[in-house]
Amino acid sequence: MDRQTEFVLRSMEERGIRFVRLWFTDVLGSLKSVAIAPAEVEGAIAEGVGFDGSAIEGFARVFESDMVAHPDPSTYQVLPWREGGRSTARMLCDIRLPDGSPSFADPRYVLKRALDGAGRKGFTFYIHPEIEFFLLRTLNPPTPLDEGGYFDHTTLGDGTDFRRDAITMLEQMGISVEFSHHEAAPGQHEIDLRYADALTMADNVMTFRVVIREVAVSQGIHASFMPKPFSEHPGSGMHTHMSLFEGDTNAFYDAADEYHLSKTAKQFIAGLLRHAPEITAVTNQWVNSYKRLVGGDEAPSYACWGRSNRSALIRIPQFTPGKTSSARIEYRAVDAAVNPYLAYALMLNAGLKGIEEEYQLPEETEDEVWRLTDRERQAIGIRELPRNLDQALRLMEESEVVAETLGEHVFEYFLRNKREEFAVYRRQVTPWELERHIRVM
Repeated sequence: MDRQTEFVLRSMEERGIRFVRLWFTDVLGSLKSVAIAPAEVEGAIAEGVGFDGSAIEGFARVFESDMVAHPDPSTYQVLPWREGGRSTARMLCDIRLPDGSPSFADPRYVLKRALDGAGRKGFTFYIHPEIEFFLLRTLNPPTPLDEGGYFDHTTLGDGTDFRRDAITMLEQMGISVEFSHHEAAPGQHEIDLRYADALTMADNVMTFRVVIREVAVSQGIHASFMPKPFSEHPGSGMHTHMSLFEGDTNAFYDAADEYHLSKTAKQFIAGLLRHAPEITAVTNQWVNSYKRLVGGDEAPSYACWGRSNRSALIRIPQFTPGKTSSARIEYRAVDAAVNPYLAYALMLNAGLKGIEEEYQLPEETEDEVWRLTDRERQAIGIRELPRNLDQALRLMEESEVVAETLGEHVFEYFLRNKREEFAVYRRQVTPWELERHIRVM
């Protein structure tokens, strides 16, 4: 028995844990859970817990349905919202086949595989996300909790109290928070998590969404990570700060460069820019995601980069003098309803492709790119991001980077599921169409 397993067993006994929830994520990023008794935990860690994979989105076909969830004891945490934080704990799981081999349908394994590839090149991939979400008094119709705006404070008692309670709970679960504030839209809030390696952060994002929803329910309100719930207000993104480290050295930093960006960083950015249109189906996987990616709301519509340019897909945050670890890039397309395991794997491999093949970084874009004409954008080599899910899927379908990163099973399932989503969406008659046309046609 290793030390981590011993810690889990001892902690359960000391804390009086009555239930342990085993969490894992399906291909679309929905959290799944099964509860076991403490007496079963040691066996579950050693041998796993079997389940019907064909009943989980994207996991298996009926004739190959047997799968096994293997708890990762390093992810053990007590759930603080359960009966005073004394009765229930959780562990995240890796999904394997009955013979012990990894399941290629497991999003966590997709990310692990990408991280292993980066590790063989000497890199560790770090992530720092800015997660936006809405707090709502009602869901139908959606009614914002407050009427506040960007960084508002004094008028927002409910929202401020919510963020305080949520951050307290996150930190009780070992998730460090850097900042929190009210965002631009009524009822919209942002909490930024302190940077961590990509696997830890993907686990943290999944936990974050559970915590936010649990705190909301406890206060009689609702939390939503829907990318664009209101036509008249900005959507919810998850701006993602990224850096590569070689040991303790930030591989993105170069003191002699005017941007403090190394050759490695510039090639990584070039890789992201070149492959951004084809990975967008995963970083923005819902029909609703493309209502957010419209110029004018600080959400990117074009694959370009800049320093202080918040219309760009990739922004270079201001460097902190004397702090080389702060050199990083910010990818602004990702929305808050993403599957973080798949998105982080794709962003990493797109950037690594740029390093491997020594892509050249195009010129910085200083203008608000949506104000340029199509001819001006074409002249400087700026490509448009997909305008809808259908267009994104067509680009993804032709992408070697996406196919190799996701693996055949996830790649094919994801395409099939999302094509069905778009087909259903195309048949919908919206209130906007009725209001605009029913009387005049």
